[in-house]
Amino acid sequence: MTKTITRAMLAEAAAQTTGLNKAEIASVGETMFGLMADALMAGENVKLTAFGSLQVRERAERLGRNPRTGTEHRISPRRTVVFTPSAQLRAALDQRAEAQRSTRTEDRHQDA
Repeated sequence: MTKTITRAMLAEAAAQTTGLNKAEIASVGETMFGLMADALMAGENVKLTAFGSLQVRERAERLGRNPRTGTEHRISPRRTVVFTPSAQLRAALDQRAEAQRSTRTEDRHQDA
């Protein structure tokens, strides 16, 4: 099952790691998220080194279909935010996935 990390959980972890007050950490986090949202709404890209980047992309008008009824309807054009992970984050995720696969393979061989 996938676990969801919330802002409160991030603030708690950052407070424990840094020894700073949780309220101060939460305030800094809220300010950072606000600044990122403002930049995205202005059409700017947000780059977080070693983590990834956020970009606003234009989605064209398209034809959608209700999966239940099959009726078609027009989906209006819109702007959306796209996250692209950095090379370092992708490498770390790939490394972790490979380690988990290796562990599962070793466990299966030991059980046999």
